[in-house]
Amino acid sequence: MTTALLTHPDCLEHVTPSGHPEQVARLTYVLDALKDIDLKQYKAPLAAEDDLLRCHPQGYIDEIRAKEPTVGFQQLDEDTHMSFGSVNAAWRAAGGAVKAVDLVLGDEVKNAFVATRPPGHHALADAPMGFCLFGNVSIAAKHALDFHGLDRVAIVDFDVHHGNGTQALCENDPRILVVTSQQVPLWPGSGEPSDRGQAGNIVNIAFPPQASSDQFRKVYEEQVFPQLEAFNPQLLLISAGFDAHKDDPLAELAFETEDYTWVTERLVDVADKCCQGRVVSVLEGGYNLDALAASAAAHVKVLEERGR
Repeated sequence: MTTALLTHPDCLEHVTPSGHPEQVARLTYVLDALKDIDLKQYKAPLAAEDDLLRCHPQGYIDEIRAKEPTVGFQQLDEDTHMSFGSVNAAWRAAGGAVKAVDLVLGDEVKNAFVATRPPGHHALADAPMGFCLFGNVSIAAKHALDFHGLDRVAIVDFDVHHGNGTQALCENDPRILVVTSQQVPLWPGSGEPSDRGQAGNIVNIAFPPQASSDQFRKVYEEQVFPQLEAFNPQLLLISAGFDAHKDDPLAELAFETEDYTWVTERLVDVADKCCQGRVVSVLEGGYNLDALAASAAAHVKVLEERGR
């Protein structure tokens, strides 16, 4: 077995205004950091309409397609922009996550990392949000359930910002356990532990500003891993945001690159117990380019080592 890397040059054609944190260089830095890791590379395909419709209404899909500008930028909200090329990038970001699920559940690879952009965990059913157009991980989870016939899928989101879009898209589906850890308070202003979602399938973990590596590891050991094992997923999806790193400019947590090695090892341990090591990880945030590259490489090295 091996580890798949799914990406596509189209994801570099989603351009944001100068100074925007969700920039093309994020993906180039990540891909450069992964080049010496032994991965089986696949091109992320365009998402099928049926897969997008598992999370987004047709009207919203059509709206995103129609709003792509031919020149310059189309601003969708205060944070989210489109350029010419954003449509193909967004379709491939969702399609890459779906393809990764197919590869892992088809036993072609042991696990997979989807290095695409735009990210997805803030996208709502009918609205873009926080740099995100489609709910890539949520779409992948529902594809695993509805197309592959699984009964239980878990999502772990360790991005520093609350995965509010993932929660909104999955909170009425008890087949999906969503565990999302985030700095609180911080944009988007949600993610309190008392919020368990409509079906009680959401676990929100709140870290205060300046939370340390020790706090991160203690909370995951005491709360996250036991709840994952109790749910006993047949597939583990990861929303891999690396902006809880101490050097990230958009937040105030103090996690280290080594923490991403540790949490990946422990998550793969859970996957080994529950679902034959089947893990699909999808890139979300991370805005200090060097910290992002180092953290993503640490994460993927574990996947590759454990996927052999």
